[in-house]
Amino acid sequence: MSIRLNDIGAPRQRQPARGDRRQAERRRQVLHALLVGSFYARRRRPRRDSEQALAAVDWHKPQWLAIAILIVLFSSADALLTVTLLQHEGAYEMNPLMRPLIASGLAFVLVKVGVTAGGVILLTLLAGMRTFGRLRAGLLLYALLAAYGALLVYEVALLDRVL
Repeated sequence: MSIRLNDIGAPRQRQPARGDRRQAERRRQVLHALLVGSFYARRRRPRRDSEQALAAVDWHKPQWLAIAILIVLFSSADALLTVTLLQHEGAYEMNPLMRPLIASGLAFVLVKVGVTAGGVILLTLLAGMRTFGRLRAGLLLYALLAAYGALLVYEVALLDRVL
């Protein structure tokens, strides 16, 4: 191994490479990172098979957005149909956690849709990861969509019977 010397016999100082960044620390520019990362996603899959963090990917398949939107729309329709059914005699809210909110229809709808949307966001972030050791979280999104679809069919049949 040879050491290069400069003109006066001292070892040469390392010259910065052309790609060295002399700008501000990139990780402190959060807004810029969010905007650029939204259009130029880099992590489409986890880097390692063992990586299971929420930030393992920053790009998700478009199908998850479509399913998430449908679930939130179905949840909104379910909330509105539930409030409509509760205005008629004989109907009651089966969920004991939501029952106290029925008195205020708006609070009921906002809490129901908000909780559903929060869960859908979490499942969408985890869509490619395994839950319960075997199932991909994306399958839970499909199951939730199917369950809401069946619930809407049931509620429409009840509403038809009441009216």
